Amino acid sequence: MSFTIPSPAADTPSPAAPATSSADAAAAEDHSGSAQPRTYQVRTFGCQMNVHDSERMAGMLEAAGYVPSAGELADVVVFNTCAVRENADNKLYGNLGILAPVKAANPGMQIAVGGCLAQKDRETILKKAPWVDAVFGTHNVGALPALLDRARHNNEAQLEILESLDVFPSTLPTKRDSVYSGWVSISVGCNNTCTFCIVPALRGKEKDRRPGEILAEIQALVDDGAIEVTLLGQNVNSYGVEFGDRQAFSKLLRACGEIPGLERVRFTSPHPAAFTDDVIDAMAETHNVMPQLHMPLQSGSDKVLKDMKRSYRSTKFLGILDKVREKIPHAAISTDIIVGFPGETEEDFQATLDVVEKSRFATAFTFQYSKRPGTPAADLPDQLPKAVVQERFERLTALQDRIAAEENARQLGRRVEVMVTAQSGRKAEETHRLSGRSPDQRLVHFSVPAGAEVPRPGDLVTVTITEAAAFHLISDPASAADYSLRRSRAGDAWDRSQADSCGAPAGPAGQTGSSGRSGVSLGMPSLPVRGR
Repeated sequence: MSFTIPSPAADTPSPAAPATSSADAAAAEDHSGSAQPRTYQVRTFGCQMNVHDSERMAGMLEAAGYVPSAGELADVVVFNTCAVRENADNKLYGNLGILAPVKAANPGMQIAVGGCLAQKDRETILKKAPWVDAVFGTHNVGALPALLDRARHNNEAQLEILESLDVFPSTLPTKRDSVYSGWVSISVGCNNTCTFCIVPALRGKEKDRRPGEILAEIQALVDDGAIEVTLLGQNVNSYGVEFGDRQAFSKLLRACGEIPGLERVRFTSPHPAAFTDDVIDAMAETHNVMPQLHMPLQSGSDKVLKDMKRSYRSTKFLGILDKVREKIPHAAISTDIIVGFPGETEEDFQATLDVVEKSRFATAFTFQYSKRPGTPAADLPDQLPKAVVQERFERLTALQDRIAAEENARQLGRRVEVMVTAQSGRKAEETHRLSGRSPDQRLVHFSVPAGAEVPRPGDLVTVTITEAAAFHLISDPASAADYSLRRSRAGDAWDRSQADSCGAPAGPAGQTGSSGRSGVSLGMPSLPVRGR
C-alpha cells in the first residue's frame, strides 16, 4: 500500500504547523543544491533490530546528502518506533507533541516516523500529529529520503506502508553506530504466533539471507576495523528455514570462526523451541563465539507458556541451560520475562519464580504484560489488575536482583579481558573509571593505574575483578602489573574515525574531540531499567 495524505497545511493552516511560504521554501532550498546541507537526527525506540534499522536510515540520509546534527536543532528528525509495549506509543506521541511548537517556529523542519508503530498505526499517526511530514513502515526503510523530498516539494504529508519487503534491508547504505562493533542481520520477520507479540504482523514472515551475503558483510566490517559482530534475527536460531537447512545457524557460527581478525561473535535472540544441540556444540567449539546466551523464558508456567503459544515448556528450557553450562561452564545467560499475562495465577507466577531461581540468570529483562491491540492475547479473558501485576513484578525483580548480585560476586578475583567501549558509567567523572564488556557481556568499570597507557574504544584490557554489584563489575588494579593493554585494529579504527570527524585523534575512551562531537555508541543491549 502506498498513497499520499494531504496535510492540514494544504487547506487550512494549523497553529502547530503553518503553511510554508515561498520565502520559507527558498530558505529551505533542496539539500542537493544547498550550500549548507540539511542536518538530520534519528531517534530510536525499541529492540536491537530497530537500532540496526536506524543505522540504515542514517546511511540512506547521508547517501542523499544529509549530514548528522551536531547538537543544534536538526532539519530532519526521524523517529524509528517500536510497537511491542504500550509506553512506546506514549513515548512517540509525547515526543511529537514536544516538537510541534519547535517545527512551527522553524518552517523548514521535517519530521518522519518509521518502524513498527508506523507499520501498525499508519493513518493514525497523521491524525494525532498532523505536523508529521512522512510515515513509512518496516518494509520500505529505503524510501525515507524520497518521502522527505516529496513532502517538501508537494507540501503534503507522505504515507507509504508496504505489506511485504521490497529490498532486503542489508543491501541499503548503512552508517554504523560503532567502528569496533557491528550488527549483522541474518534474517528478518518471524514465523511464530506468540499470542502477546505483534512483531510477525509488522515485520512479516521470516526471510533468510544467503550465508555468503552474511559472511561478506561480516568480512567488510572486519576490514573496516571491527573486531566484534552480533548476528540479528527475530528468531536467530531458526535461520535456514527458508532454504531448508536445519543446521544453517550452527554452520554460520562455525564459519564466523574462520574469519581472521574477528574476535567476538554474539547473537540475539534465539527461540528455545528451535535451540538444538548442534548450536550448543558450535558455540562451545568456535573460538570467537562468546560465552554468553540470551534465551527468552517469558514465563516459567507451562500453562501460561501454552496460552502464549510458546512451543516449549519449562523442563525443556532448563534442559537447554544445563546443556549450555555443561559445554560452556562460564557462560552468562540472560532472558526476557513477562509478568501478568492474562489468566496468570499466583501458582503460575510462583512457577516463574522457581524457574528463575534454578536458571541463575546473569541478568533479566523483565516486563509487565501490556495489552497490544491486534494481538490474540488482547482479547483473552482474565486480564489482571494493574496492582496485582505490579506486585508480582516487584517480587520478580527483587529475586533476580539478588541472583544477579550473587552471580556477579562469583566473578571476584577473576582475570577478564574487557573490550573498551566509548561510553563510561554515570559516575565516571568522579571515579575516573572507563567501561567495557567482558567476553560474557558483563559490564565492567575499570580504572587505569598511574603511569599505564590509557586504552581507546575498541582496545582490550585484561584486569582482575575487585568489586561486584547486581548490574556491573569493578576493577581497580593495585598497580600497573595487574593491568594489561592490548591495542587493537578496532582501536586504530576508532582513532581514524575521530580524525575524520574532528581532525585529531581521540583522547581517553569516551572523551570528545575538539569539535565537541561525542564518540559512537556500542551496538549492544543495555542493562534493564527498573519500572519498564
